[in-house]
Amino acid sequence: MDKTFFGGNTGEEGVRTLAHLSTYFSLEDAAGRHDTALLKRELDALPGVTSVSVGNSGCLAVDYDSTGVRQEQIRQKIQELGFQLRSGE
Repeated sequence: MDKTFFGGNTGEEGVRTLAHLSTYFSLEDAAGRHDTALLKRELDALPGVTSVSVGNSGCLAVDYDSTGVRQEQIRQKIQELGFQLRSGE
């Protein structure tokens, strides 16, 4: 299961200026160096994505601004690139 954490800044009068979120995915097969570079490059190209990291165990962390991209769009991009998510995601 992926998890999303909410954060963000509020401007004057309580107006939300940014919606910083983090989401985590578990890749079925731990990505190799080449795959990791491809995944980072492609996800970084999505509007609103601010950070992508892939751990050795296949844990993928994506920080993003929800005004530019939705979690489902990130998930779809991962799958379009041929990466399988562990069951339950």
